[in-house]
Amino acid sequence: MKTIGYAARSAASPLAPFDVTRRELRPNDVAMEVLYCGVCHTDLHQARNDWGWSQYPMVPGHEIVGRVTAVGRDVRRYKAGDHVAVGCMVDSCQACDQCRKGLEQLCRKGNVQTYNDKERFSCEPAEPTYGGYSKHLVVREEFALRVPDGLDLAKVAPLLCAGITTYSPLRTWNVGPGSRVGVVGLGGLGHMAVKLAAALGADVTVMSRTADKQADALALGADRLLVSSDAEAMARAANGFDLIIDTVPVRHDINPYLSLLDVDATLVLVGQVGPLAEPSTVPLLLGRRRIAGSPIGGIAETQEMLDFCAKKGVHPDVEMIRMDEINDAFLRLERADVRYRFVIDMASLVPAQAG
Repeated sequence: MKTIGYAARSAASPLAPFDVTRRELRPNDVAMEVLYCGVCHTDLHQARNDWGWSQYPMVPGHEIVGRVTAVGRDVRRYKAGDHVAVGCMVDSCQACDQCRKGLEQLCRKGNVQTYNDKERFSCEPAEPTYGGYSKHLVVREEFALRVPDGLDLAKVAPLLCAGITTYSPLRTWNVGPGSRVGVVGLGGLGHMAVKLAAALGADVTVMSRTADKQADALALGADRLLVSSDAEAMARAANGFDLIIDTVPVRHDINPYLSLLDVDATLVLVGQVGPLAEPSTVPLLLGRRRIAGSPIGGIAETQEMLDFCAKKGVHPDVEMIRMDEINDAFLRLERADVRYRFVIDMASLVPAQAG
């Protein structure tokens, strides 16, 4: 299948139209027309090769919502016309202990990422994966998610990364009514952490260096804002949290937050990929506190999250853009100039743009 996307051809080049070839349908494949694709901070990091493992040409995009156009002969879950979604991974070994537990994101052989990866398990030779900044996508049935009725299709896309990345630790650490949850950072991930924790019944505190985000935090469902640069306020908040979700996507100092954890409580990192400022072990040892990391969730948990959001009416706050505005969106993303997630209306990507 020939289609069109937008690709980075090098770390220094802007994204530009790119001809994409999708595989012919296999028996367990679902073909979809991409309707909307979210713009994740990861897309920017990968396009710029900030982490050192980017492959070019690269078609980013792992927050994908679309309409099924065709299915393979063995597909039973979906039919043409269904609304489906695809997140950060499109395959895994399906045989290891983690995959059998529904934790495909922790596949022992490594899951196949939606873009900037190779189809290791299903294709010989391994073909590169291209993401959702494209008009069409083909994915194996097991990695397509059903979009439940009640969700606004134009706002669903960020749930496939920002949503599940914050929902998974909330579920792992059993957040519910009475849980005391802190959220560090109020960007794409942070605003979803606030909405989801509040929907689960938690008492939610946003942590920010300045007080100017208080109105936004409260509007998103937080109970309060804690100014992390206010030493007296931080001292009063000591031992006050069962879980802190740190969504900051750059190197930063986590030490100020460690004493806020109660005994046996956890600070979980979901934003920064790479080094942090050196943490002190003193508050960890004296309070039996923990630092943990968490990636996305598995397929079953992601479907659970979508169903939960439909039931509770939880949607990301998004700004819709055209496909040809993606390079400006990347520049704005670097400046944190978006509330809180860009979503590309893929109807704006037309075949005449291909080159």
